Amino acid sequence: QVQLVESGGGLVQPGGSLRLSCTASGIIFSSTVMGWYRQAPGKQRELVASITTSSRTNYADSVKGRFTISRDNAKNTVYLEMNSLKPEDTAVYYCKAGAVLISWGQGTQVTVSS
Repeated sequence: QVQLVESGGGLVQPGGSLRLSCTASGIIFSSTVMGWYRQAPGKQRELVASITTSSRTNYADSVKGRFTISRDNAKNTVYLEMNSLKPEDTAVYYCKAGAVLISWGQGTQVTVSS
């Protein structure tokens, strides 16, 4: 019954910005750890950023200082603001809910290319 729906992906030039959104249903959102992961072709899925129920954040070293994760509990939505994008950021970005019982969204494609 859990549903996670991502949006905001697209094609952007190096140095550009995008904001991803993930809206959740079927969970008590305010009590759930949320995160963003990404997966490029031929590579394993990796953590990009996570945010706890008290809005503490954690980032991969590769995106620290460029990406910002946030949550709006009133809207059941988690965001990923991506700035100074690089070609190596190209991947499918997935929304994740939970730390023990885990749910995944379908993903949204981000392509960074000139």
